[in-house]
Amino acid sequence: MDFASVLGMVFGIGALVVAFIAEGGEIQALFQWTAALIVFGGTFAATLVGLSRDQILAVPKLLKVAFLGKTQNPHRLINDLVELAGTARKEGLLALEDRIEQFEDPFLKQGIQLIVDGVDPELVRTMLETDVQFLEHRHRQGAAVFEAAGGYAPTMGIIGTVMGLVHVLSNLSDVQSLGPLIATAFIATLYGVASANLIYFPIAAKLKLRSQEEIMIRELIIEGVLSIQAGENPNLLGQKLKAFLPPRWRDAEERKGEDREAA
Repeated sequence: MDFASVLGMVFGIGALVVAFIAEGGEIQALFQWTAALIVFGGTFAATLVGLSRDQILAVPKLLKVAFLGKTQNPHRLINDLVELAGTARKEGLLALEDRIEQFEDPFLKQGIQLIVDGVDPELVRTMLETDVQFLEHRHRQGAAVFEAAGGYAPTMGIIGTVMGLVHVLSNLSDVQSLGPLIATAFIATLYGVASANLIYFPIAAKLKLRSQEEIMIRELIIEGVLSIQAGENPNLLGQKLKAFLPPRWRDAEERKGEDREAA
């Protein structure tokens, strides 16, 4: 589980509640089921209207990716590609066919199978890059679901507040109840703005990050597979593939190597 995402949401919501109580507010005032119905129900309905059936069915999977998704270990992948390059140079590309099933990544399997089958390098690149393009498109659609919800939520909060104020104006004769009624009306705005900025937009941002990481991994695989097909030196291949990694990932691996040497 991505504890950073869960912790961030819990801390953000908790900070709002603690600040409200510190200002003298009563926690019960934050829980208004009518405001929640308007904001969350309205947001769900509005988002639903703009989605396709496939996008609706993909929402549970998107949440799983955001909170439970794991990025493939790039250093292990580079080591696997370097090892495959060594095998290909010694025994030929056909020797890689027996190694295909040991990998779990379907994209890597596809790339190795293409070069084993003797497909032209340009066609291999085109096929794999096309797969990446469609993957990126699907990921953009997934993030767009939560971005849309984040856009609708504050508006639904305003609608809830307006509805509450209409109720307030209809009860002007009861002066003592005006304060609580106005406060209740504005809870809807709080729900809308808070849910957009603490739930929907952060989830969309996390999905975009996951997408960037997966695309980087796939670009690394493409370069590795084509280099293996070209018969490049395994050591040089390893150095070239490490250039794909963000500095933080490269530094982490270097620190691990230094720790192993020190031990």
